[in-house]
Amino acid sequence: MLLLEFLKYKKLIDREIKKDILEMGEKGLLRDSCEYALLSGGKRFRPIIVMMIAKLLGKDFPALQAALSVEYFHTASLIADDLPCMDDEKERRKKASTHKKFGEATAVLASYTLIAKAYEMIGKNAERLQEIGYIHSEKVCLEALKVISKCAGIEGATQGQFLDLYPPNFSTETLMKIIHQKTVTLFEVSFVLGWLFGGGDIEKLEKVKECSHFFGRAFQIADDIEDMKEDLEKGKKINIANAIGEDKAKKLLSENIDGCKSLLEELSLFNSSFKEALLLIERRNAMSII
Repeated sequence: MLLLEFLKYKKLIDREIKKDILEMGEKGLLRDSCEYALLSGGKRFRPIIVMMIAKLLGKDFPALQAALSVEYFHTASLIADDLPCMDDEKERRKKASTHKKFGEATAVLASYTLIAKAYEMIGKNAERLQEIGYIHSEKVCLEALKVISKCAGIEGATQGQFLDLYPPNFSTETLMKIIHQKTVTLFEVSFVLGWLFGGGDIEKLEKVKECSHFFGRAFQIADDIEDMKEDLEKGKKINIANAIGEDKAKKLLSENIDGCKSLLEELSLFNSSFKEALLLIERRNAMSII
């Protein structure tokens, strides 16, 4: 069920991204670099969450452009993270990193371009809600912009990357802060956009955020458990499982999965696909699909 639903949404998102690339201005090196980064084999997990949540709310509201917004933010962050002055990654998804293919300056500008495009998508999706007569479309747009700006800025992913580069220490508190700011915040954006553009009750937005925090923490903790040996060999200290031990990490993983399940049920979002996604995360083989 999960794989079929994911493939359905992935196909839709991929098709819309390819269409949207053609609207990014004249073909040239900058547009080519954006296209390269966007079509480099991403599994579209985060935008798929947007679509899943919007669908589960049952109002059949348009949320595709909001989903694209998440993917554009995510791709922009990957381009930046890979730069020589950041994580200095020469490959991404077994292909040359954007800066290796197009040069550092072009890669930086591609990241800027996709961030701007992500904000544009929010406005376009809000216009779609206006067109179908949703009276809260302006409120949805405002709340979406507030959440995105906070999650992308100094309280979110930007500060998370900074701490990943320059951790003041390797305490559990610092590592959990990095997990929250660098990983969890983008899941918060996915959950919130799915909820808002799917017509969810804005009064329940804090519950939605809390649910996304459990989900995002579980996702990263599972990833860290999977990468324990590799990170030790590479001397990478930003790994919560290596910091607290595998048994405690597994306990923390289970606690976050349970917290996520509880809130998904409370929000009437705990369908078979979310059940399977959480099961895959718990078994630490989610990365094969997501």
